[in-house]
Amino acid sequence: MTPLSRPADTYSPLYFLASLGAGGLSVTFFMYLMFWVPHPNAPVPVFEDIMATFASGSLAMKAAIAIAMTGIAGMAFLNIKSLLWNFSALSKFSKTPAYEKLVNSNGETQLLAMPLATAMTVNGLFIVGLVFVPGLWGIVEYLFPAALVAFAIIGFIAFCRIGDFLGRVLSEGGVFDVTANNSFAQLMPAFALAMVAVGLSAPAAMSTVPLTVGISLVLSIFVGTIAGLYALVAAVVAFNSMLHHGTAKESAPTLMMVVPILTVLGIMMMRQDHGLHTTFDGHSDKAANLLLSTTILSIQLAFSALGVLVLRRQKYVDAFLRGGKNSPGAYALICPGVALSVMTQFWINKGLVAAGIIAKFGIAYWALTAVAIGFQVAMILLVLHLNRRHFGKPATGHAIPAE
Repeated sequence: MTPLSRPADTYSPLYFLASLGAGGLSVTFFMYLMFWVPHPNAPVPVFEDIMATFASGSLAMKAAIAIAMTGIAGMAFLNIKSLLWNFSALSKFSKTPAYEKLVNSNGETQLLAMPLATAMTVNGLFIVGLVFVPGLWGIVEYLFPAALVAFAIIGFIAFCRIGDFLGRVLSEGGVFDVTANNSFAQLMPAFALAMVAVGLSAPAAMSTVPLTVGISLVLSIFVGTIAGLYALVAAVVAFNSMLHHGTAKESAPTLMMVVPILTVLGIMMMRQDHGLHTTFDGHSDKAANLLLSTTILSIQLAFSALGVLVLRRQKYVDAFLRGGKNSPGAYALICPGVALSVMTQFWINKGLVAAGIIAKFGIAYWALTAVAIGFQVAMILLVLHLNRRHFGKPATGHAIPAE
């Protein structure tokens, strides 16, 4: 990299995580609307619900809605802008020797960041439609099959990428560098599949057509189960390597990749449960979501603590966020914070409030919600900081590709 180039000019597929992070942040803003705006006629708030609440709500509610809508629009813009840039950059990168080197190394799984970010964008566009398009809910049953097809295509791309990687390393032998597997970078395929699965599960929670709900349930269970299995195997194999060789410094943020994987799989399971209840009379009590969200949050906090511990010991922030080095893998730091913010909102509203443990809009409610908002604000600042470092003025630091 020349002294006058930007870090992003040394391309890595991990830059798709910049798009992913912005898309995830749009979801954190949607949580305001999801849990604060009444929506009696639909399982999610739509444009009409939002406008009605804005017209009749308090000043605080009006402010919250304005912030949410502005945040969704802004982050969706960054999400799509970054995704399009990445598609263009990846197309050019695929014609270089660096790409050939990548696809013949452990880092081949970085290419799964593309279907991961694409699936996030499709999810994000659905949120944009709900929030900004009047009358969308009237035609939503026509959109669900299209969404299922879109996610099925993205899932097919992801499975093909995974097949290329596993086919190479399992058939040839000796081509997978176990000593370089000392991070959770190999969980990227699981993350991509989990994002596809949560998208496939949306019609199960929102459609009233049994066939649509059934297809959504079957496909999301299939993809989500494989995502969970892949994550488990990859994590066990990687942890063994980390115990022997320590954690690769530039890939240390991947230690917390378990956090977003669990959030999207958790939302998938809640959507599936809702579909089973409303369409197929598969009843579960109020404690089910409390148990699920609390269990997920507990595991997430454990992996977050582990990740922060290693990052601090390795002085990752000093090297890659403040110092002269740059790594596209730093964008992986956004995903855990976003995931914790979203899961905390679900834990509060679908868990604690639904079970009657705390009162909605009470002191305890806002105290816990402040934690979720704190994660959100921190990740917004991190996105802006990383975008300045990697896409802003030319930097003198060297970009390091995280595997």
